[in-house]
Amino acid sequence: MKKRWKRAKTVTTPRRHVTRHIASLSAAGFLLIAFLFSTLPSNNEVFAASKPKGKPYALIAGTVWGPDDRPVYGVVVKIRRAKDKKPKWEVSSDHMGEFAQRVPAGESDYILSADLKGFKPVNGKPLRLVQEVTVHIYGDEREDTGLHLTF
Repeated sequence: MKKRWKRAKTVTTPRRHVTRHIASLSAAGFLLIAFLFSTLPSNNEVFAASKPKGKPYALIAGTVWGPDDRPVYGVVVKIRRAKDKKPKWEVSSDHMGEFAQRVPAGESDYILSADLKGFKPVNGKPLRLVQEVTVHIYGDEREDTGLHLTF
């Protein structure tokens, strides 16, 4: 005949009340806790420390759209100031067709264009940019835009 083992029963005990622990604190322990709380920084000090310390900037962000209204990966976007002839910044679109570039804060116009040399679309048809996009920046802000490609 096989011997059957009984499972051990789980026994829970009631928790002690927190007030008992506080009452059992010594005066030195209480003073130590009070000192630690008084040395914590205030909210103003915490927020002042989290402010950025670098130069202010504006952000030009956007998406490159294909002829089928889907985002396009790997397109080089060239950004230049409206008064300049050559582009100062070049960024590539990511897998979701998005790009972003920091530019100096302050009022200025920027012209965005797509460099499609060496870019090979899936269907083999050459793509072209519908038109260059002009973005106006007023200060330290984010400006969202889109570049549309066609056959």
